[in-house]
Amino acid sequence: MNSTDVLLSLSIGSSSVVAAISKPKYDIDNSIEILGYGSVQSSGVHKGLIINIEEASRSIKSAILKAKESAADITIGSTVVSISGNYTSGIKGEGAVTIQNGLITESHISQAMQMALSNSTINIDYDVVHVIPTSFVVDGVEVDNPIRMNGSRLEVNVYIVAAKRNALINIKSALRVFGIEDISFVLDSYAAALSVLDEQQKKIGAVVINLGSTTTEFVYYKGNSIIYNGFLPVGSNNITNDLSLTLQTPIPFAEQLKKDHGSLIKNYSTQEEAAKVSIPRINDEDVFSDIALDFVQGIVHARVEETLVLVRNELKKYAILDNIGSGIVLTGGMSETIGIKELSKKVFEGIPVAIATPKALPNAFRVRFDELNMSSIVGLMMFGLGINRAYQIDSNKRLIKPIRKEKPVENRIDSFNQELGLQKEQLETNTLLEPIQQKKKTGLLTRLTEWF
Repeated sequence: MNSTDVLLSLSIGSSSVVAAISKPKYDIDNSIEILGYGSVQSSGVHKGLIINIEEASRSIKSAILKAKESAADITIGSTVVSISGNYTSGIKGEGAVTIQNGLITESHISQAMQMALSNSTINIDYDVVHVIPTSFVVDGVEVDNPIRMNGSRLEVNVYIVAAKRNALINIKSALRVFGIEDISFVLDSYAAALSVLDEQQKKIGAVVINLGSTTTEFVYYKGNSIIYNGFLPVGSNNITNDLSLTLQTPIPFAEQLKKDHGSLIKNYSTQEEAAKVSIPRINDEDVFSDIALDFVQGIVHARVEETLVLVRNELKKYAILDNIGSGIVLTGGMSETIGIKELSKKVFEGIPVAIATPKALPNAFRVRFDELNMSSIVGLMMFGLGINRAYQIDSNKRLIKPIRKEKPVENRIDSFNQELGLQKEQLETNTLLEPIQQKKKTGLLTRLTEWF
């Protein structure tokens, strides 16, 4: 196995740290092979920020060790790590280059994006994480992909994601304990969008809202690019806290109450006898009180609605809702709340709303990757393996390509070459084949001349 193909993906969240070791299968469906998986409870992370490096390092190490249990002899080629939108900012930029020989290459695309980056004002305390093209223009005409086109001038508009340098250094420090040095950072909400949007949604645009345990992150994704990203420091744990404080019940019971009775659409008050549930009291768990379920529903509804309204107001502020394309896509653990789709349609005033999960990834670890809380880790794998990824400059200032390389299939290529009468040594990786020289066709008069 080529170690450069093996990817370690790390999703560092406030509730859990997830590590996945994977590699591409090189099939027509761009499938992912899962080599290892580990998930542990997170420690030392609060609302996407590392607040205790030692505790965070232990959590990360535990997750990686679990993933390595079934992949002990496999060498990791590259590592991608999610970062929270809590400490990021988005900047728009533009750049242009002159094409001397008329043929646009990847080098020209890189130069144009670097020019857009240099033309933009980045806070001195921030480092660039993504430089993603939002549009290309060749000689005044907008194009989807300028590679190998002819033109004299290439222009590019980009969306730049920058993150606080100290926050990134803290993540690197936590990973350095495990010997991981070469890291690419990926915005968490960007990864989620890669994993849940279909091709039509990506083309015409959609807002993806990742509702997590302590954070809500959202992006407007259109045409293989981010147009806008936002962050709110609220999530499903806030519902738990509200229930605990209002009902004076311990956090574990409040969490279970949320999971069992956190519906937004059940109308408990219409029952002949109002439905109730018994819960223990804080500091005296032997004493139980009966609480009406419609009262519980009201607490949950208030927090979920407030979260959605805050997202809506942020999107309105930047006029995103005026041209939203295919609508709103919800993902993340909080999206499991019954009735959240119906409530979202009301909050977003009739804009289409869907709840989406990543596609299933078959694996030997009995892990369901097609769950709402798996959006980030699946998106990280898709990004790291080059699936559904656009031309862009990554956090290491390297140009990365939208199409991952194909694995050479020796037997099939050799057989095909023999049919064409070519020798194996004539072929080189990543080179273009010259047209095959065909024998010149001869007419009847020519053949008669050759005979005589």
